[in-house]
Amino acid sequence: MEIFKEFVIEAAHSLPNLPEGHKCRRLHGHSFYIAVHVSGAVNTKLGWVIDFAEIGDKFQPIFAQLDHTYLNEIEGLENPTSENLARWIWDRLKVSLPGISKIVVRETCTAGCIYEGS
Repeated sequence: MEIFKEFVIEAAHSLPNLPEGHKCRRLHGHSFYIAVHVSGAVNTKLGWVIDFAEIGDKFQPIFAQLDHTYLNEIEGLENPTSENLARWIWDRLKVSLPGISKIVVRETCTAGCIYEGS
């Protein structure tokens, strides 16, 4: 079974590797919707894969590091595309959250990415 918990961060970024004149090269912001997915067997006694609160607890330090920031200033996010952000989050959760199966990052209502590990 796969479950997920969603988070929203407000952050600014620019994409420095894009050509001059590209609108996303300029400083701009998003409400990033981030979903952390965890897969596993349902615990027959508890009736769940994992407590949603546990996912929230594991994500909290990441949320604190990302929310209301300029993402480019965070080590490892110098080119903070949705793809790089998803991988960056995965790398910070994979040890503390066994069963992580995917990270979904949506930067607009119609655009985002899904990362399922390397």
